[in-house]
Amino acid sequence: MRQRIVVLGGGISGYGSAILAKKQGLDVFLSDAGTINPLYRARLEEWGVEFEERGHSMERILSATEVIKSPGIPDKAPVVVAIREGGIPVISEMEFAARYMGKAKTLCITGSNGKTTTTSLIYKILSDAGYNVALGGNIGESFAYSVATKQYDWYVLELSSFQLDGMFKFRANIAVLMNITPDHLDRYDYSFQNYIDSKMRIVQNQNSRDYFIYSADDQVITNELEKHPVRSKELPFMARTAVASTAGDACLSGDSFIARVANLSVEIQTEKMQIKGLHNSYDAMAASLAALAAGVTPQQIAQSVYDFSAVEHRVEPAGEFNGVLYINDSKATNVDSVWYALQSMTRPVVWIAGGTDKGNDYTPLMDFAKEKVHTLICMGLDNNKLENSFKGVIPNIISTNSLDSAMQAAVSAAKSGDCVLLSPACASFDLFKNYCQRGELFKEWILKNLK
Repeated sequence: MRQRIVVLGGGISGYGSAILAKKQGLDVFLSDAGTINPLYRARLEEWGVEFEERGHSMERILSATEVIKSPGIPDKAPVVVAIREGGIPVISEMEFAARYMGKAKTLCITGSNGKTTTTSLIYKILSDAGYNVALGGNIGESFAYSVATKQYDWYVLELSSFQLDGMFKFRANIAVLMNITPDHLDRYDYSFQNYIDSKMRIVQNQNSRDYFIYSADDQVITNELEKHPVRSKELPFMARTAVASTAGDACLSGDSFIARVANLSVEIQTEKMQIKGLHNSYDAMAASLAALAAGVTPQQIAQSVYDFSAVEHRVEPAGEFNGVLYINDSKATNVDSVWYALQSMTRPVVWIAGGTDKGNDYTPLMDFAKEKVHTLICMGLDNNKLENSFKGVIPNIISTNSLDSAMQAAVSAAKSGDCVLLSPACASFDLFKNYCQRGELFKEWILKNLK
């Protein structure tokens, strides 16, 4: 029987999967409950892929032999529930595309925080070294579209927990796990262990020839490794602990770190890096280990690390006006990301936070909030939890329900020498399409109103 593939969702993950299925000669149909981006629609038409938007044809969907689900669609969505009840396998783009990538190798990065910076840095190092490498997953081009249209030797893939959930036979040649802190618990029945199990899928199917890079400072990860030892070569990175590994490691000491894999090592002076703060040192350690494991020379790694600049929407300077520095950290959609942002602040802070709460516990932020933040601007349709959490901790708390009112309040509260930090700790969906739009509008407001 000819395989019938249904792709759910027409975003970057979906259109790439549909095109790859078409190229492989499979019977493919794409279905999106919303509208499809004109660029993606044009590509689907170019490849002759059948698709629908603004609704699902359930009879056709339930006739599939396999469904590729886009990561943004929750398992509780009625269409997904119906597919599973029909006994139809549901996989992710990553699982599907890996079947057709030939002899290429994968370097996969996940974690609650830091994965975008780490992924971008690894991709830069490998590109600078002349590798035939593609960037995909949560950032870059669709992994499946890259497999369909070109041949690469390496795929550097940023993986979310949602993508990992749909991966079963996929194997990462080099796996990087930055950290595990509570996030997206609304998608995991508010169970942190369910979320942990999802992140640990990064090592499934690895063997003794593969590498597993992880933070030895993250107690959640080390606890999991005690319960479930991995088969791959362990390469821990750390700033606070000492973990010995025969395969290699990276350790931050003072203003430098040494990353070592087998008999190769590279030393990085952190003050020479353009990206600052402890969180970026972690990212650079992980990236250096990954690049060494992939065979890049220490000299090339050092050059690329020093050349690398900030990722957009992650502690990104957005200008300084009247002595006030504005920083766009819109990508900080959970508590742990905000912890690292506040940790790196050296000026008094006006903090803009809020949005769609994902079951946050703000306790880890209390010390930094008391020490560094004099004003909290709550920006969301429901600010009660945020206000109540920091009442008595931050002296000045202002509730707003739009970007414009939040920015006006921030400008009024900030004094010369201060920093206005957009670091929401929440998803963006109450007021914005996504964190990118939130960050872009923040920067646009500054340029328009503070010239």
